[in-house]
Amino acid sequence: MSHRRAPLAVLTTVVVTAATLTASTTAHAATTTFTPTADTYVDSAATGTNFGTSGQLGVDNSSIKRTFLKFSVSGLTETVSSAKLRIHTDDVTDAQSPNGGTFRSMTNTSWSESGVTYNAQPAIDGATLGTLGSVARNAWYEIDVTSYVTGNGTFSIGVTSSSSDGADYDSRESGATTAPQLVITTGTTPPPSGDPVFVGAGDIADSGSGDTATAALLDNIQGTVWTTGDNAYPDGTASNFSTYYEPTWGRHKARTRPSPGNHDYHTSGATGYYNYFGAQAGPSGRGYYSFDLGNWHIVSLNSNISMAVGSAQEQWLRQDLAASTKPCTAAYWHHPLFTSGANHAPDTSTKPLFQALYDANADLVLFGHNHQYERFAPQNPNGGLDTARGIRTFVAGMGGAGAYSFGTIKPNSEARNTGTRGVLKLTLHSNSFDWQFVPEAGKTYTDSGTTNCH
Repeated sequence: MSHRRAPLAVLTTVVVTAATLTASTTAHAATTTFTPTADTYVDSAATGTNFGTSGQLGVDNSSIKRTFLKFSVSGLTETVSSAKLRIHTDDVTDAQSPNGGTFRSMTNTSWSESGVTYNAQPAIDGATLGTLGSVARNAWYEIDVTSYVTGNGTFSIGVTSSSSDGADYDSRESGATTAPQLVITTGTTPPPSGDPVFVGAGDIADSGSGDTATAALLDNIQGTVWTTGDNAYPDGTASNFSTYYEPTWGRHKARTRPSPGNHDYHTSGATGYYNYFGAQAGPSGRGYYSFDLGNWHIVSLNSNISMAVGSAQEQWLRQDLAASTKPCTAAYWHHPLFTSGANHAPDTSTKPLFQALYDANADLVLFGHNHQYERFAPQNPNGGLDTARGIRTFVAGMGGAGAYSFGTIKPNSEARNTGTRGVLKLTLHSNSFDWQFVPEAGKTYTDSGTTNCH
């Protein structure tokens, strides 16, 4: 099991926009992450010294420090639609800076990591790709380099700073969880059927490697990403999100529609969660919102606040459902009303939300909280089998955190698995949905099927 640095207060990712290319028309998108084949820096205070084996990359103007990165890109078979350079500041006080540096392309791609010194450095002579303003310690930052990285080949990027209070980044020698990344997306996102894909899981990012495995699945699945809470362990702090969630599921943040879990609320008011996701999490501090995908109306709810009949959330939900004109409806939140998990019993406080959805003829509800996968037949709010108006539910808590066991199997439980991390892929047709459990690499469990809307 791999481990990441201990959490510290951090900022969220900053995105610097540069020119982008138009994506080609293909059936799907694929994302590939490359790490540097070489990275180093030079220092005018040590003109003959090579820093190729250093775990750190410095940019500064006193003394003058410049950073060099080289990536070898291969295996791409489609047009590049996006290329992002992601870099991580070192976990030391001096790493933070009011000026994160200017990033430029370079014509020299033959320099050697072990051969570069201040007296023998390649020229940083290409176009400016982006700049970073203030950077904090132990945080990820992102620069759009699509204008430069347009396909297979070798690419060099140089970084300089005009500030005498420069920044320090982690090099490839710092380890896989903090090394620089070049994240390349090829193709486009519409699925072959033209129907929206809605994919995700809950109970996601901690100090282990499970979320790395599930994020790799998302790299090759198009569509909108959902989460059923407990996004960043153990406490949903800003540092937990930056250290654990951001390097993995965070690369899909722009297409994610989250919901909060109890661990996100270990931080008072879940401020780490709301600050990280911003407007994508709905109104800050409220945690429930809705949106439409194709013929579907989708509601993200908050099972960490009052759900009682007459509560603000329950009243809002009924009004929101009444206003929808879509023929199919789905909802998701953290605590499950139906589960056979041994660790967490069914949470009956969520029943008023389920009742409102049932009254509105909703079709699908997703839960998390128990770290496993379970599918139930369509049920009414009391857990009775209801093939006419019942709502099909899934516990999808297999996003990365350690697996939980099952206890007594509840009525109408149709499929179960624990110990296989994965994502639940839903294809939302005009009057039905397909589900598919997609397992992490090296595992074989799967589950799939189709259910019609009411």
